[in-house]
Amino acid sequence: MVSIEVRNAFVDFPIFDAKTRSLKKKVLGKVGGKIGTDSKVPIIEALHDVTLSLKEGDRVALVGHNGAGKSTLLRLLSGIYEPTRGSAKVVGKVAPVFDLGVGMDPEISGFENIVIRGLFLGMTSKEMEKRIDDIAEFTELGDYLAMPLRTYSTGMRVRLALGIVTSIDPEILILDEGIGAVDAAFLNKARDRLKDLVKRSGLLVFANHSDELLIELCDSAVWMDEGNVKMHGSLREVLTSYKGKDPFENLSQEALERLGEAPAMSGD
Repeated sequence: MVSIEVRNAFVDFPIFDAKTRSLKKKVLGKVGGKIGTDSKVPIIEALHDVTLSLKEGDRVALVGHNGAGKSTLLRLLSGIYEPTRGSAKVVGKVAPVFDLGVGMDPEISGFENIVIRGLFLGMTSKEMEKRIDDIAEFTELGDYLAMPLRTYSTGMRVRLALGIVTSIDPEILILDEGIGAVDAAFLNKARDRLKDLVKRSGLLVFANHSDELLIELCDSAVWMDEGNVKMHGSLREVLTSYKGKDPFENLSQEALERLGEAPAMSGD
């Protein structure tokens, strides 16, 4: 059974050459949190006393404004960062997807990149080789898959990366905002693959600014603010508190029907 247990976790970043406000702001914008003032060396308190308990089957949305600490929390959950204080215990193999392009080599072919990127996400080369035909069909890249990645357009690279990511079998899936930064038409085509990917994962944590994607893929949410967990509960409750309005109000009729939330049409 996969699980994530975070207890009173802090993640601090000391800034040893913070002579100007601009440097402090630049670092703060990347990691979130706030600048501590009780030390001779400025400290970025990226996460402050965070406690979370996530178990198999959880589908958790991570929301908050830019700089709230979402990316730092994702990296803590992925094992990339260790807590400065407190603890973070992860049981299960983590597949972190923070950037669709990470692990892709521009000098090798699309076919080779399928295997390399799969290894980066915790799969074996044999597992990825079995998935090549499926990925090729989904991406519709044809003969380009035999060509170096540097010959691809940005859209073609995104197609390949998304095809690879949605083919893996993760125990714990950590998704950052980058998954939604794709062509709308292609993302719509990939919607079913994303849903299948989430179903195959034991546990999902997904940071994204799209209410529609979060509502489709998640059922609970964590609201981060200045490195703190401000609220943890059902997706609808957290989004309503965070946005100040019910997120379902802005969904399209098509999205509501897809989610099974569309009002029934009354007959004559």
